[in-house]
Amino acid sequence: MSTLISISNSSTLIGAEPPDTVRAPEIEPGVGCDFDSYLLVPDNSLDERIASAKKRLGKDVVILGHHYQRDEVVKFADFSGDSLKLSYQAAEADARYIVFCGVHFMAESADILRRSHQIVVLPDLNAGCSMADMADIGQVETCWDELSSLGDLKVVPVTYMNSTAAIKAFTGEHGGSVCTSSNAAAVMRWAFERGEKVLFLPDEHLGRNTAFRMGIPLDQMVVWDPYRELGGNSPEAIQKARVILWKGYCSVHQRFQPKHIERVRRENPGIRVIVHPECRFEVAQAADQIGSTEGIIKAISESGPGCDWAIGTEIHLVNRLSKTFTDRRIISLDPSVCVCTTMFRITPQHLLWALDNLANGNIVNRISVDDRTRDFARIALDRMLSLR
Repeated sequence: MSTLISISNSSTLIGAEPPDTVRAPEIEPGVGCDFDSYLLVPDNSLDERIASAKKRLGKDVVILGHHYQRDEVVKFADFSGDSLKLSYQAAEADARYIVFCGVHFMAESADILRRSHQIVVLPDLNAGCSMADMADIGQVETCWDELSSLGDLKVVPVTYMNSTAAIKAFTGEHGGSVCTSSNAAAVMRWAFERGEKVLFLPDEHLGRNTAFRMGIPLDQMVVWDPYRELGGNSPEAIQKARVILWKGYCSVHQRFQPKHIERVRRENPGIRVIVHPECRFEVAQAADQIGSTEGIIKAISESGPGCDWAIGTEIHLVNRLSKTFTDRRIISLDPSVCVCTTMFRITPQHLLWALDNLANGNIVNRISVDDRTRDFARIALDRMLSLR
């Protein structure tokens, strides 16, 4: 199998200059449909052409749409959900082609979990994840070596689903497990049954919020900066720590601040605030509830008519919930648009381009994880699933 397709290290962060929303996929030998021509497709004909291409492929294709994906794309998805849920839904389908309208690490996860006859396609290879890119495999290996130099610390690695296949494989090879935002506490408890410390990758905020809610005090956590010796910590601090948090974050969820919660409560008495656990500690502490993507959806759906909600997560999900539950008021915690710019790179033109090529027998933008990486990453994923 081919090696992984790499993602650029120059992922755009929220707050930077907005990226182009239409980016040409990589030019591949043998591609029959040139993407440039798709830039000229009138918007009023895109829906019809996408539906037609999907019909031509029939049962040979399954389209996955992440919750944060734009509406113009996700409406064509056969399944919508978070990254892990989508990967398993795809593997359970019979389709030969899995077109993943998400970001790179999600497509990698689908390739790890897919069946032997399936092929995973990412409509735009520029759709990366800044958080996943913050944990480079070389940096993680250096971290592990430096920790090992301090003696047998009995460290168990735990990596968030939002990580590269290489990091998942590292975790599996070193006795650790993958986690999601909804089961991070269960996985961390599992890890503490097998060791004395947890190395949590790559989102420090999910790790900190989870550990604190488990009763671990902040003074027993340290942050590992991969650009500093020993992560910027003294040997004594590392020896004392129970949780070692990789210095990484989600650029969308870092937009939310305590002042946003203060403002929304001042302007909307009685409103409930729910935020994603990738938000910073002060925001999570100030909120009424903390919920994963699926947890947020569950909380909103189970609340009664007339409830007011301010949600701290990506704007496409917030807007979709607002349109679904019209009998309750749902707003974004931040009045600014908190959009996942890398997820937003996938446009209807990209989806149409990928489907047309597949219908014409051309496989484009295939995401393929090498066998060794897949095997160890699958071990880490299976450990998580065994905790259900």
